[in-house]
Amino acid sequence: MKPSGKRKFGRTDMEVTGFAFGTAPVGNIFREIDDQTSRAMFDHAWDAGVRYFDTAPMYGHGLSELRTSEALRWRKRDDFVLSSKVGRLLRPARRDSIDFAPWVNAAPFAMEFDYSYDGTMRAFEDSLQRLALERIDILFIHDIDVYTRGTEQPEVFRQAMDGCYRALARLRDERVVKAIGVGVNEWQVCHEALKQRDFDCFLLAGRYTLLEQDALDAFLPLCEKRGAAVVVGGGFNSGILATGAKPGAKYNYAPAPSEIMDRVAKIEAVCAEYGVPLAAAALQFVVAHPAVPAFCAGTRTIQQLEQNLTWFQHPIPAAFWAALKDKGLLREDAPVPA
Repeated sequence: MKPSGKRKFGRTDMEVTGFAFGTAPVGNIFREIDDQTSRAMFDHAWDAGVRYFDTAPMYGHGLSELRTSEALRWRKRDDFVLSSKVGRLLRPARRDSIDFAPWVNAAPFAMEFDYSYDGTMRAFEDSLQRLALERIDILFIHDIDVYTRGTEQPEVFRQAMDGCYRALARLRDERVVKAIGVGVNEWQVCHEALKQRDFDCFLLAGRYTLLEQDALDAFLPLCEKRGAAVVVGGGFNSGILATGAKPGAKYNYAPAPSEIMDRVAKIEAVCAEYGVPLAAAALQFVVAHPAVPAFCAGTRTIQQLEQNLTWFQHPIPAAFWAALKDKGLLREDAPVPA
């Protein structure tokens, strides 16, 4: 697989590269990245042929959008696809009054959730200003899942379907944006959104991976039927599918439980037999599904980015995927790379 290879984005007239550049790390999540490193990663991704970039107001309280703007503003606009998100408003505030966690040295804006029609329109306009670009191609409704909103999720979901969706549908109808969707951590939320409203796409973090294929039961088939694209992030399940089953390995941002460690160790054994890096298998598996045009990865260094690009195009024999299925380590109905 080539990172620069173009794929049709669902039912839209857009094409995106199979490898997408995720910008949460350049928003300084967990630790700071300097401006030079951020710009160098954008440039390296561009030189490798990557032409899909994903950002959000949440990432670094606007810092990610500002850095995305600085890196892309002089590129020919029709040469790349850009997605951002709605559901939060940013307001200028004194740095000492803002709780930035988990972001470090972020932009001086306080965040608040707003899934109303007016709030969505304001969030979109504000993002255009921070990006200093004439358009955003794809807009996702951000974080209306149980993972983020807890017991408030049912009411938040209703607000988003009544407020955000109406605003995004208008922007799409007016051809201000090309595609609208939902970006969350749970496929069940995406599935319910697609059943209720006319969405073009989804950004799903960590719920369709070498370790998790429950989305094949109902959600991904419905996406195929409706022509909805699914961009997959978190393909390493927050770490373990990149590091392997070593002490301290993370699964869903917490220490991996024993059953996950055991399963990954068995997958690693097949990887060793066929000379396939575990991370390469993890990256390439997700984009084998016909509804998934792109894998979105964020990195902190040029070295991490280059490693991901290398894994994405590492040759993997068909026998490897067959062996995973024979050993019950991958669902029989899971599409695999040809």
